[in-house]
Amino acid sequence: MADKAGATQRHYSDEAHAISARDVRFDFESVPLHYIPGEVLATHIVDVMHLVLPEGERAMAQALSEALPYIDDERLREEVTGFVGQESMHAASHEAARRHLRSLGLDVDSYVKGIAWLVDRILGDHGLTGRAKEQWLKERLGLFAGMEHYTAVLGEWLLEADILEDKGMHPAMLDLVRWHGAEEVEHRSVVYDAYMHLDGGYLRKARTGVLASVTLLPLFILSAGYLYRKDPSPDKGRFWGLQFLNATRRGVIPSWTVFFTEIPRYLRPGFHPSQLGPMDVALRYLAHSPAARAAAE
Repeated sequence: MADKAGATQRHYSDEAHAISARDVRFDFESVPLHYIPGEVLATHIVDVMHLVLPEGERAMAQALSEALPYIDDERLREEVTGFVGQESMHAASHEAARRHLRSLGLDVDSYVKGIAWLVDRILGDHGLTGRAKEQWLKERLGLFAGMEHYTAVLGEWLLEADILEDKGMHPAMLDLVRWHGAEEVEHRSVVYDAYMHLDGGYLRKARTGVLASVTLLPLFILSAGYLYRKDPSPDKGRFWGLQFLNATRRGVIPSWTVFFTEIPRYLRPGFHPSQLGPMDVALRYLAHSPAARAAAE
């Protein structure tokens, strides 16, 4: 692939620490079906992470693994390797949460299989070779870079959302989403830097970034609606759409408008993920996460 040295303007001074997978251990045994008390729809918004993210993260890790042979920057290779390890741990942890929720009566196996099929058909390598393979890899990296922008922004929200504690969210699930969110903030630059190293084209970045935005929002909303319909609880309430809007208004879940308000920032020439908020809060959380401490005992 062409050398894009001019496009890989790195911001290592702000992101200067090694990225590696952490050993974590979550105990979901006491987690109820609605682990944000009194917030059925908000709980299912979080549940979307258990349904959708494992398959998407596997596809992302696969694309980064395919990109490694084209990356001659040793620092970036180190980051990509650490990123792949972190994404694999994310997928395994969310699958464990999903199995627990299934034991409580939330049967979503058919939906998960559908997501896996869709991700493979759309974001797989398709068995391409030569130039077509390289171009499709660049396309996937551009799309994943756009998606990672939103996961980093949502990760910041999860770390700062005191309302989740105020609402009494179960500590194990709160730790899971904050640990995941913190690592999304920590490795927010990796896929973007890999894309810039392999391609760096602004038009592809803009197109795939917008596509990521218009894909993630309906995916979250439709998945949350599916979870609500599959919820076996008789007291889950009615009109999940109204519950969604109400939870957004009260700040229990992030505002859906973030998928539009972040587009101008991502598309700004000269943008780099290191220009998002400081990662001090994320690194402090990762150093004290209950799941990380439990795994170290």
